[in-house]
Amino acid sequence: MKNSLQRPWLTCLMVGVALGASTAAMAASDRAFVPMGTADAADIIDLGRQEVISTITDTINTHGSALTPDGQQLILGSLTPHESSREIARPEGVTEDEHAAHHGNAGTTSMEEANTGLLYIADTATSRIIRTLEVPGPVHHVLVTRDGRHAVSTHPTGGGISVVSLESGQVIASLPTGPNPNYLVQQEEGGSILVSNAGNGTISEVDPQHWFVQRNIRVGGSPEHMVLSEDGDRLYVNDDAGGRALALNLATGSVGEEYEIGTAPHGIDLSPDGQTLFATSQGDNRLVRISLEDGTRHTAELSPAPYHLAVAPTDGLVLVTSRAAPLLWIVDPDSLEVLQTVELGGIGHQIALEASRSR
Repeated sequence: MKNSLQRPWLTCLMVGVALGASTAAMAASDRAFVPMGTADAADIIDLGRQEVISTITDTINTHGSALTPDGQQLILGSLTPHESSREIARPEGVTEDEHAAHHGNAGTTSMEEANTGLLYIADTATSRIIRTLEVPGPVHHVLVTRDGRHAVSTHPTGGGISVVSLESGQVIASLPTGPNPNYLVQQEEGGSILVSNAGNGTISEVDPQHWFVQRNIRVGGSPEHMVLSEDGDRLYVNDDAGGRALALNLATGSVGEEYEIGTAPHGIDLSPDGQTLFATSQGDNRLVRISLEDGTRHTAELSPAPYHLAVAPTDGLVLVTSRAAPLLWIVDPDSLEVLQTVELGGIGHQIALEASRSR
């Protein structure tokens, strides 16, 4: 005590360091971004504090979400068709009257309505929408390429995917993959993008340099959510129809191991070390953990209807939303016990995770 009184600068320094460390720890907390469908918003959750800290509004029925690699922007995809009015350019050599008559419009400007989809781009620092982009159809899930240049969307009613340049905001490619395309993952930077087609039991492998389907792999069932192994060699796919997860060898295109999940499996992810697979069974109200080393299976009740799932990259906590209630559970990966239940503003869909970084 005597030394502290004699050297007040030391006490101030120690307090300042402590406060600075505390502030830095709070600033470095992982965040989860959860679109909430028809609630027309997305919640931002601080995983250190295990609570909602902000909400992104001014969206319509967002299901898909993905972060840019730097974490500064969140891409949200709307599953509601958007009626777009687009001006049709008058071809050179065609008079305004001819152009209007051809398109059934007596005025000098012709408009054509078409059902498109919307991507919202939000600033993660301010929780505000900064751009809204049109894509060719309602959006289910979203992927941002590893180089941060493109947003790729699945269009379940259109049977394919679209690619948007995040620099220009323009659709640069639109290609068919198969009926009811569902989820997307990408291998290493510049590597193939894999699309699950729930309608015909295939996985499409897309070349991201030239934007074409270079291979279709038959896995059977109704493949939906997917996760890649760290080395990119194996793809784990939830088969909604079969109540199982499939391990696909990407080099050979063959299905190896099959893992029982339960009725209506949905969310799937890997532990940070890649040794454990987590998945949800909506119909059985179960969270499932499978050791990939020996296939050991453990389950825990999680009710109602565990839905989307993501594993936090820093500490391995398992995040699960409910399809039947506006909830997100934070689950211990070892005991499968619920550590915290976070109330959301709506039903949570595709979870985007941001690892700790300075903000």
